[in-house]
Amino acid sequence: MVTAMVNSNTLLDEARELDRTDSLAEFRSQFHIPHVDNIEDLYLVGNSLGLVPRRTADYVQEELGRWANLGVRGHFLGSPNWASYHECLAKPMAELVGAVDSEVITMNTLTVNLHLMMATFYRPTKGRSKILIEAHAFPSDKNAVESQIELHGFSANESLLEVPSNDRGLLETETICKMIEEHADSLALILLPGVQYYTGQVLDMKAITKCARRNQVVIGLDLAHAVGNVAMELHDWEVDFACWCTYKYLNSGPGSLAGCFVHERHARNTALPRLAGWWGHQKDTRFQMTGDFDPIPTAEGWQLSNPPILSLAAIRASLDVFGEAGGMSVLVEKSKNQGAFFRRCLANRLGDQVQAIAPPAISGCQLSLEVKLEGIEGRSVYEALEAKGVRTDWREPNVIRAAPAPLYNRYEEIWKFVDLMVGCLRS
Repeated sequence: MVTAMVNSNTLLDEARELDRTDSLAEFRSQFHIPHVDNIEDLYLVGNSLGLVPRRTADYVQEELGRWANLGVRGHFLGSPNWASYHECLAKPMAELVGAVDSEVITMNTLTVNLHLMMATFYRPTKGRSKILIEAHAFPSDKNAVESQIELHGFSANESLLEVPSNDRGLLETETICKMIEEHADSLALILLPGVQYYTGQVLDMKAITKCARRNQVVIGLDLAHAVGNVAMELHDWEVDFACWCTYKYLNSGPGSLAGCFVHERHARNTALPRLAGWWGHQKDTRFQMTGDFDPIPTAEGWQLSNPPILSLAAIRASLDVFGEAGGMSVLVEKSKNQGAFFRRCLANRLGDQVQAIAPPAISGCQLSLEVKLEGIEGRSVYEALEAKGVRTDWREPNVIRAAPAPLYNRYEEIWKFVDLMVGCLRS
């Protein structure tokens, strides 16, 4: 049986008061909320695809108008023009990840950028060919790593090291660091997530990077579920490289361009090997068409081709919203408050029958919920919620991922989600 309702009205009153005093409440109106038959979805899946800002259409339409009116001249006329458009994203994107502007570039997609980074930073030798990842890495990351190992002539069975999770499915910093220290002499690269996609766990990126640096092992981070979700200081932590997508918490549209960070100690080193393309060539001589490659001494030096402007326009629109909201410190504060309220609602209404995998201290926006009620499958609960207009997502084998986004989700929606889950479990 489902736990009886406890303090439901009190929690609802609290949610409404929190929404009334929320300094970010006005930003919800800046997003399109999906709806069916004029009823808004209860949208808690910003960890998979963020909502579209209302201004995005204007930003994209502006570039379509420039194309219509200027044609090819749009590359060099206007501010920003197309040749330099990516430059206006560097500062706001760098602020989200704690980087210097010159360390960040918006280009390609996430896995493409991971491959480009590994082309530079994975330089295996016979004695040092191993890559350390998590045992339950996102499939694309594991595929990319294994293919890089094999492209260099090594066996993934021998050169892939996987960090096991504990009995709660969480990654322990102590275990990660112990493996780094034990295998330091044979490790060529570490690639870990900032936030684990299944559990929602925020890794101690600072401590892990410190351990990697101490053992002289290159470390890269996949920040797909971290950027726009948690505060980071990639520059100060001295992470070697990081990659992320922009369509989750950054609300930049399905399949949108990704972000990439290269620490300035590497970005300034133009002698580093890389897979090169002409858009990474020095700007003042790029159009001389000599065929020689002279890389830009910033993260821009890893660019391959001129980027799709319409996608950059959508990203710019979203980054402007983040800037107006006050940046990551403001968003993280609300996210923590929403997470605490979410857990209080779950505990009061459902006891231990629905549990979040990651505890509060290592959680961001996402709560990965497991249904612990005997005889009830989590998938059936997810489907019942979906039928009621609740948008979360399901991940095998047993997790409902719900991620209130501080830019557009209300506290009352969190209360309603739990209330609907109570109803689904009862029926």
